[in-house]
Amino acid sequence: MPPSPPIIGVIGKTNVGKSTFFEAATMVPAKIENRPFVTIEPNIGVGYVRKICVHTLIGLPKCDARNSLCIEGYRFIPVKLLDVAGLVKGAHEGRGLGNKFMDDLRQADVLLHIVDMSGSTDAEGNPVPPGTHDPLEDILTIENEVNEWFYERIRKDWERFSRGLDSMSLDEVVNAIAQRVSGFSIRREHVALSLRELNLESKKPSTWSEDELKEFVIRLRELSKPIVIVANKMDIPKSEENYRRIKETLPGKVLIPASAAYELALRKAERLGLIKYLPGDKDFTLVNEERINSKQRKALEIIEGFMRKYEGTGVQAAINYAVFNVLKMIVVYPVEDPHKYTDSFGNILPDAYLVREGTTALELAYLIHTDLGKGFLHAILAREGKRVGGSYTLKDNDVVKIVSAKTSKR
Repeated sequence: MPPSPPIIGVIGKTNVGKSTFFEAATMVPAKIENRPFVTIEPNIGVGYVRKICVHTLIGLPKCDARNSLCIEGYRFIPVKLLDVAGLVKGAHEGRGLGNKFMDDLRQADVLLHIVDMSGSTDAEGNPVPPGTHDPLEDILTIENEVNEWFYERIRKDWERFSRGLDSMSLDEVVNAIAQRVSGFSIRREHVALSLRELNLESKKPSTWSEDELKEFVIRLRELSKPIVIVANKMDIPKSEENYRRIKETLPGKVLIPASAAYELALRKAERLGLIKYLPGDKDFTLVNEERINSKQRKALEIIEGFMRKYEGTGVQAAINYAVFNVLKMIVVYPVEDPHKYTDSFGNILPDAYLVREGTTALELAYLIHTDLGKGFLHAILAREGKRVGGSYTLKDNDVVKIVSAKTSKR
């Protein structure tokens, strides 16, 4: 079975542009209103990561994309976006829609925290004049709410559970904890790494202090649901000043400048045939100038200036950064014919798989189909014409033929 797309949770307080970001990224209409808690049920949609398609690197004139899109030589590979209810301070204790929000987030692999960098929404998400609220407060508050929710859920019954771990080997402890937190999409390697980094491997879990348990849980959250900050509303005055100050205050944080409103405007204009624009481009081209009125032209000129300054609108950049830089995923292309780069029906490079760095050829075989994995013999790297074994670690843009004693029943 092909790998499931990564799930990106879109978080933040109310009225910061979360729903606009979601709609811009997916072009699925979401309720966009200027009041707290308008997003009650999670909006689920398909966004895309953008990458140069391997057919252009090989020198082929085209590909026959099937599980993704190929537009002008760029492969757009699906990811799942989850836009959930806005957070407020105290959400981990159930304030607002906190409990529901957090439950929706269990399945996410990475979180995009949309922040109103202009400071034009207060702590509750109500509109205020730009510059009157400090977005740094939102960054710290929301991250703390996510951490506290993790901690409150995992520490329940920890005293009894931890006593049962004391007589286990380290490997058994890792497995037991991983099983306990599996509902949070936390993997075994996250547990093992957290224990090692915090020097808890040799310490009996029942003797951990409250601070040690909290540090352990927070590290689990950081590894299993890392947060990328999207500095939204950079088109509004005061944003740039706040952006520079916060980058200096939080040097370890990555802030991606963005205007979700501008991205949404561009996608709508492109859909209407007014401009030529590909998500992630650093500019756009007017197509039907006679159909563009003076108001629209002025708006497009302002957007064009913003894109020159920030090398795009930031929406596609945020998604790409979350998947490729934070989740460290690569793209591989499974094929049947390694000479023609086709599947069994003659389609050229039909599928592009997002897999984690470190994935092996054997693991890819199982991802394609269980039977291919069970009967795995070897793999062929089509671009190099090279045979490799099951332990071969896949590289970005590998085109791979799996040779198996069993035939896939796809």
